This record gives sequence, C-alpha cells and structure tokens, in this order.
Amino acid sequence: MNDAAAPASDPAPSDRIVNVPNALSVLRLLGVPLFLWLLLVEKNDAWALVVLMVSGFTDWLDGKLARVLNQQTRLGELLDPAADRLYMIAVPIALAIRGIIPWWVLALIVGREVLLAGTVPFLRSRGITALPTLYLGKAATMALMYALPMLLAGTFDNWLGTVMHPLGWAFLIWGLGMYWWTLALYWYQTVLVVQRLPRRT
Repeated sequence: MNDAAAPASDPAPSDRIVNVPNALSVLRLLGVPLFLWLLLVEKNDAWALVVLMVSGFTDWLDGKLARVLNQQTRLGELLDPAADRLYMIAVPIALAIRGIIPWWVLALIVGREVLLAGTVPFLRSRGITALPTLYLGKAATMALMYALPMLLAGTFDNWLGTVMHPLGWAFLIWGLGMYWWTLALYWYQTVLVVQRLPRRT
C-alpha cells in the first residue's frame, strides 16, 4: 500500500491568527463587557439576554467553521476556552449582583474554578500542562451556559419568564452537579499522575 492510499490525518493547528473562527472568539470576548454594561449599568435585561444568546451561537459557530474551513489555530485553541471561562465567571457574578441568582450559586461556580486551578502546580511538577477534557465537563459547561440565560429570561414579567424560570433552575442544578463531579474526577486523575510520574526537576 502506498502513502497516497493512507487516510489523511487531522491537520495540526497552525500559527495563523486572522481568520473567521478567531474573529468570532474575539467577538465573544468583547461581548463580556457589553453584557456587564447592559445588565448592571443600563439595567436592560432584554439586550443583555440577546448578547448571551449571540455568544452561545458564536461559541458553536466558531468551532464548526474551524473544522469545516480547516482553520484550526493555536490562538483559537487559547481564545475559545478563555472566552468560556470568562463568561462562566463574569455572568454569574453579574446575575448575583442583580439578585437573579443567590450568592451560594456563585460560590459553587467560582469555588469549583478555584479548586480546579489548584491541580495545575501538581500537574506541572510532573511535566503535564493540562489533563484531557472530559466529555462530562463539556456537558456541565453547556448546561450552565443554558441555565444562566434562562434564569435571566425568567425575570421577565410575561409568559417567557414563567416558562424559563423553572427550566433555568433545572439546568442550573443539573449543571452544578456535573460541574462538581468532574472536579472530583480531575482531582482523582491528578492524584494518579502525582503517584505514577516522577517529579520534574
């Protein structure tokens, strides 16, 4: 069998910076201060919700386009999770300030991120930058990204608010449960790494 008959492997991420998926990721990042201004300063909940919905759509779209257009880049691999993390911190903080979610929910979300960051020094001491992403962790993040806009929409004094309030809480409880379970799994994996790999000097 010659090399031409072998299936092509997935292309490695390139160093190219300017492309459509990266532009969408930057747009998502710029949406964070816009959302905070709309929700906390202008108190325009409807437009703040629109920003979250656009962010969620572009989160799906940039990954889709990167694969379809073969535009995976190292910058994109940094921008996309950075935008996710920023939204997962900024949005619940803003909702807690407005009284839309209780402060204990914020503590569970932010506390999980802090405890997850605690694995980094142990992994780096063994020469590992990060653990493989768990599918359950992606599902947890997705559930929370649905829950927070739903809870914001649940404050509306109309049929939409009546429908979205219980749905938002259902997604929130589901997402928080998976969020903390994945934290336990990541810490378990970290313990195994520390036990099985020698310390890097």
